[in-house]
Amino acid sequence: MTPGLYVVATPLGNLQDLSPRAREVLQSVAVIAAEDTRHSQILCRQWDIRTALVSVHDHNERDRLEGLLARLGAGEAIALISDAGTPLISDPGYLLVRGARSAGVPVYAVAGPSAVIAALSVAGIPCDRFVFEGFPPAQAAARRAYFEALASEPRTLVFYESPHRLAASLGDLSAAFGGQREAALVRELTKRFEEGRLSTLGELASRAREQAPRGESVLVVRGAPPASGIGEGERVLALLIGALPLRQAVDLTVAITGASRKAVYARALEFKSP
Repeated sequence: MTPGLYVVATPLGNLQDLSPRAREVLQSVAVIAAEDTRHSQILCRQWDIRTALVSVHDHNERDRLEGLLARLGAGEAIALISDAGTPLISDPGYLLVRGARSAGVPVYAVAGPSAVIAALSVAGIPCDRFVFEGFPPAQAAARRAYFEALASEPRTLVFYESPHRLAASLGDLSAAFGGQREAALVRELTKRFEEGRLSTLGELASRAREQAPRGESVLVVRGAPPASGIGEGERVLALLIGALPLRQAVDLTVAITGASRKAVYARALEFKSP
């Protein structure tokens, strides 16, 4: 097999989602670096993958790094997998990938499942522009400040959350973003009890307080609506107004920021006033 580091996406839950290429890679490499070897053994037994497993997780990645890079430098092929989905997306592996790149070792993507993309695809919320935020802070005060800083983000937001913090996070999101902000809760993706609910943050928070869903969840939250004023357009307009005719500067500002044309035009006239 061609030497290098293979970053392999594995099923989120349904083991049938392992791609033929991923199976071939996992069967052919010298060793599989797995987040939890006990968990990954289930996948390996399902697909008759007999390659040796070595654990690489948040608490030992730095300790494992030198040995794995030495093996890669010697010309071996190594696969990196997480417990589910695509490695590095809120999972370990960054140090290994970064180390391999720095050492000139080829790094190959073996694409496949990703909880972020899977949740976006079924949420029913605009996903042409989105930002992935991972797990919110565990501490209540830090989490509230974190959500408040994101309240005006116009892109769709995607969060991961564990079942024991889901109700608290939804409550804090509702307080920071407003209870009527549209959101989708998607949990147990590709598993037997997969569930998706499109509603509002207020309603989702209320339901979670009554009975917190089991399993890790993905929260997809609609971005903030355009501000009633010019907002970010102020900075964009200021850059354009001195170099372009007024109407063209206004048109471009509106196209870039989505601000109100009426508000942008009024501000442009103010800029042009002596």
